[in-house]
Amino acid sequence: MRKFGLIGFPLTHSFSESYFQEKFFKEGISNCQYQNYPIEDIKSVRLLLEKENLSGFNVTIPHKENIIPFLDELSKEATSIGAVNTVVKKDEKWIGHNTDWIGFYESIKALLQKHHKKTLVLGNGGASKAIVYALKKLKIEPLIISRKEGSTNYAEITKDLLAEYLIIVNCTPLGTYPKTDEYPPIPYELLSKKHLLYDLIYNPSESRFLTYGKTNQANIKNGFEMLQRQAEATWSIWNS
Repeated sequence: MRKFGLIGFPLTHSFSESYFQEKFFKEGISNCQYQNYPIEDIKSVRLLLEKENLSGFNVTIPHKENIIPFLDELSKEATSIGAVNTVVKKDEKWIGHNTDWIGFYESIKALLQKHHKKTLVLGNGGASKAIVYALKKLKIEPLIISRKEGSTNYAEITKDLLAEYLIIVNCTPLGTYPKTDEYPPIPYELLSKKHLLYDLIYNPSESRFLTYGKTNQANIKNGFEMLQRQAEATWSIWNS
């Protein structure tokens, strides 16, 4: 039996376990199982890997960056991005990959229009690093918005800035189930039908961020297709 799983904390919002279980059922894959491993302290991962005999695993918030010291190697993309969401065991080595950028790239591509040349990326964690990497592949200029010192902060999102940056991607956990009342503090009233709001969150299917964008005529997309596409890229890596 090949065992796979998801490492992160908390995991109540995640559909990954049900996604892979359904995939195994639909495709008649009987020799694989997938389960959640909620780990708050990343140091616990070493014991987990020794105990569980995993063939591979996914990594989500807040461990996409701090998993790296526990791995033996990184793919070229994961090295460039500086974050990992997929790990495979190969020749007794743990190798980190990033398929988040693939999921985002493939799911946003069809929505892009000629005026979509610049993007506000909300948040600067491991997820946002993959998004920035994908945007550069799409030749779209990213600007990271964060509360952290040295970054452009939310108070600097002005009417003039939004006239240039017509894509906004939420890479923060704000609005994720069960805290669905939360949302990034941007001036939603300044949005227009030229704007595209993309939320990496997929639970709920329409976050406050997306609802407020839609109310102001912006086009919206949640992260479910990104989840599906990155999961399929992950499955390819686990079986390569």
